[in-house]
Amino acid sequence: VQLQASGGGLVQAGGSLRLSCAASGLPFNSYNMGWFRQGPGKEREFVATISRRGDRTYYTDSVKGRFTISRDNAKNTVYLQMNSLKPEDTAVYYCGAAYSLSLTAGPYNYWGQGTQVTVSS
Repeated sequence: VQLQASGGGLVQAGGSLRLSCAASGLPFNSYNMGWFRQGPGKEREFVATISRRGDRTYYTDSVKGRFTISRDNAKNTVYLQMNSLKPEDTAVYYCGAAYSLSLTAGPYNYWGQGTQVTVSS
């Protein structure tokens, strides 16, 4: 199983980035997908999750209205569109695959390698 995250980078506050996570080696449409992040000196925290069919999404409060999670089951890919970025969004972003729809990291079965997002003020 491999989850390949990409799309991170350096952006100014107020800017946008789109993260992608391409999955291989697993039945993608059988897994709920999520994004988590870990900032400097912080623990990994939940950002967003999407159900297998994409009909349910959940977000942490700090990103509601700014971030959008989506998936394309035909491409085995989950996305995180991030708009109106703030310096406090700076973190390594990880995608994960879970058999259970979860807002905590524990139930996630597989993780990607992470992609760095840096937002300058």
